[in-house]
Amino acid sequence: MVILGIDPGVATVGFGIVSENCGNISLVRYGVISTPSKMRLALRLKQINDDVTQLIQTFKPDAIAVEELFWGTNQKTAVTVAQGRAAVILAGEERGIPMFEYTPLQVKKAVSGYGRATKKQVMEMVRRLLNMQQTPKPDDAADALAIAICHARVANSLLNINGGNVCSTI
Repeated sequence: MVILGIDPGVATVGFGIVSENCGNISLVRYGVISTPSKMRLALRLKQINDDVTQLIQTFKPDAIAVEELFWGTNQKTAVTVAQGRAAVILAGEERGIPMFEYTPLQVKKAVSGYGRATKKQVMEMVRRLLNMQQTPKPDDAADALAIAICHARVANSLLNINGGNVCSTI
């Protein structure tokens, strides 16, 4: 299963693509989509949608995992991030890709085993789990990889719970 993880935003959208096979997770690609701050918001959202569409067409993910919004104290930032998130969701929905959403707590727990892990701890676990020489940079891309890993682990555990584990050697 190929999973596209997305850390939503408008200025920077992190993406991470992993492949999961029988519990083994491997790195495919990661990076960021950046939009210029001087560009009109509508054009920035279109660029995000177009770039995510290109990722979908190129890597053909079986699922897209997106981080749910964390509503902190800055509501203006949250609204802007929500708009970027909507551009991502629309790109997946238009192509019929199943969409899954995870809270930051769920992502941290799935990747590090502890829901209150620090960003540094999560990034180090992403590096280890994907057998990377260096911690992925920038942070948005590392977060997107963590989201993709989270979905890989959740999806694999749901297969086991529902009796659909096709990886069994028995």
